Amino acid sequence: MALAATAYHAMAPGHAAPDLIVGHGALGRLLARIAVAAGGPVPTVWEINPDRMDGAEGYEVVRPEDDTRRDYKAIYDVSGDSSLLDSLVGRMSRGGEIVLAGFYAERLSFNFVPAFMKESRMRIAAEFNPADLAGVGDMIRGGAVSLDGLITHQSAPSDAGEAYHTAFSDAGCLKMILDWSIQ
Repeated sequence: MALAATAYHAMAPGHAAPDLIVGHGALGRLLARIAVAAGGPVPTVWEINPDRMDGAEGYEVVRPEDDTRRDYKAIYDVSGDSSLLDSLVGRMSRGGEIVLAGFYAERLSFNFVPAFMKESRMRIAAEFNPADLAGVGDMIRGGAVSLDGLITHQSAPSDAGEAYHTAFSDAGCLKMILDWSIQ
């Protein structure tokens, strides 16, 4: 629920819905599902890892190099890849917005001139708040948004070290849970 509320928060009222989502991990899937459920334009989702290309529900997942579009108005990046800003600016329309909703371990930087020429905007989506949790909870309870397929791995607490390694090194692992009923 916390991750769903984070995706919901990124699409805060008053902001443009994503027409491009970069990254098809758990957060990208939730963001796309919420965007589709909200009834706006169906977003395109980029993914470079073949292990994460499946699982789309009402939207298409493509590799960036297979997408020729260069007029995105609202690009939501949940990839965590700090090196993408210049390429994302190159794909946006004049006056477009990039929403940074992922976690970036490296410093973010971008070439100012192309961003200036397009009058780009940048927004950082922080963590969710109680209203976001309530809003996405209503969507889930009402059946508009599904959490299916997001937890791909489970492990016993006694295997937590291996589970941690899998969760952060296996691209096929969207979300890992430690199941305390497994002994």
